[in-house]
Amino acid sequence: MKRLVILISGRGSNMEALVEACARERWDAEVAAVLSNRPDAAGLAWAAARGLPVQVVDHRAHADREAFDAALAAAIDAHAPDAVALAGFMRILTPGFVRHYDGRMLNIHPSLLPAFPGLHTHRRALEAGCKLHGATVHFVTEALDHGPIVAQAAVPVRPGDDERMLAARVLAMEHRLYPMALRWLLDGALRVEGGLVRQRDGVPQLLIDAP
Repeated sequence: MKRLVILISGRGSNMEALVEACARERWDAEVAAVLSNRPDAAGLAWAAARGLPVQVVDHRAHADREAFDAALAAAIDAHAPDAVALAGFMRILTPGFVRHYDGRMLNIHPSLLPAFPGLHTHRRALEAGCKLHGATVHFVTEALDHGPIVAQAAVPVRPGDDERMLAARVLAMEHRLYPMALRWLLDGALRVEGGLVRQRDGVPQLLIDAP
């Protein structure tokens, strides 16, 4: 059985979606631990209430980014993970950390990458007049929000949308997209060729919300 470690920094709604999908769909995998860099992350209580091991590696307790990443890697590796899922983990990771989990670590980002890497993606999409917005699951590389794309979910931008409304529809799609993509990784159904990610069985790597 494969082992998964999930990293969060806040409420952990994508973490919840992953945990629930793993149980509901009976993945050949288990959530070995949920880790956070913030002791007040609300998702820790949710995970602990479901009997999952939880741990805090507080970034404020370390002198620099390298020291924090070393402590975080030690905590992750104690669970011998086959995959690491960033689920709202709000830290920029060092190159050495990223290389250590090369090919094993996924992130979900609330935009259709390569558009709008970084923060405030919904606001920027509205300001740019986008007609489609969405979310992307990608392999984590040293370039922030620029790793090979595993899957995307697109939602139409509707007349009258504000940032909150658009964010809510994107988040609902994230909760479908991330479990699908992570299960592919755990099942060995992904291959990267020339920077492009292919799904072994030819399953569409794009979800589209109804207009």
